[in-house]
Amino acid sequence: MTENGTDTSARGSVDYIAVEESPRFRGLKRSHRSFVLPMAAVFLIWYFAYVLLAGWAPDFMAQRVWGDITVGLLFGLGQFVTTFVITMSYVAYANRKLDPVAEEIRSDLEKQEAGA
Repeated sequence: MTENGTDTSARGSVDYIAVEESPRFRGLKRSHRSFVLPMAAVFLIWYFAYVLLAGWAPDFMAQRVWGDITVGLLFGLGQFVTTFVITMSYVAYANRKLDPVAEEIRSDLEKQEAGA
């Protein structure tokens, strides 16, 4: 029973702590982190390299590659490309690896909540 007198063992009650501690949910979190943390690290290193080069290697960044296109411009545009590539990669990874497991967990929770 809770403070307000409702029975927590009644039909439709879900033990979310138990779900969070289940092997499936822990595996889902581990799979998520195994993609996100390395990608975040790679992107941050790439981003800070761009910023540091812009601040401390202006001659390098100002080198012309073709016409008015400079190394700095290519690196800057590369930031946008990298962002889209990481986003598309995450979506593909989530669709393939994360979403099926999350759907199973959600389906089980809905069944428990319905009292099935």
